[in-house]
Amino acid sequence: MQNIVVLISGGGSNMMALVTAAKKNNWTDRYQARICAVISNNPDAKGLSWANDQGLNTQVVNHKDFLSQTEPRRAFDQALQQCIDVYEPSFVLLAGFMRILTPEFVAHYQDRLINIHPSLLPAFAGLHTHQRAIEAGCQFAGATVHKVTAELDHGPILAQAVVPVLPSDTWQSLAARVLTQEHLIYSRAVELLIKRPSANV
Repeated sequence: MQNIVVLISGGGSNMMALVTAAKKNNWTDRYQARICAVISNNPDAKGLSWANDQGLNTQVVNHKDFLSQTEPRRAFDQALQQCIDVYEPSFVLLAGFMRILTPEFVAHYQDRLINIHPSLLPAFAGLHTHQRAIEAGCQFAGATVHKVTAELDHGPILAQAVVPVLPSDTWQSLAARVLTQEHLIYSRAVELLIKRPSANV
């Protein structure tokens, strides 16, 4: 069985879309793959209760618990890794997980760590992507699913969706349209990965 762990920090709408797609498209029987756990760095993440209601394992590794450590980011990542590895995951999916991960963590899950980013990478890596796209005068924006590397918001691109930037757009209205596409392309990209797992070893 290909176990999939999803990491969230907030409402988890991309996680919800992934779980819904996994059930609708019957990943378990068709691909021997299942989303088995949702883990958050935020104990107040609203997505946790939804995931729990779906019968998924939910856990919290609060990054604030490690702030007193000499190297808080590394200490948090090590604890998170221990939590994830219990599930022996084939893939770890970042779904609005608002933490910059250490190179050691990324290397541990090489070719298994997947992210979705709300821009057409390599454009607008980092935060505030929609506002930056509008300010730059872009005619198009979008979302990118990619494998995670040590360099922030880089790595091989697995899927992209393009959304027009309208003259009337605010960053909020653009973000809402992009998010709709995120929900579609993330599950499609993951489904392609689990259909041919041998190609990802």
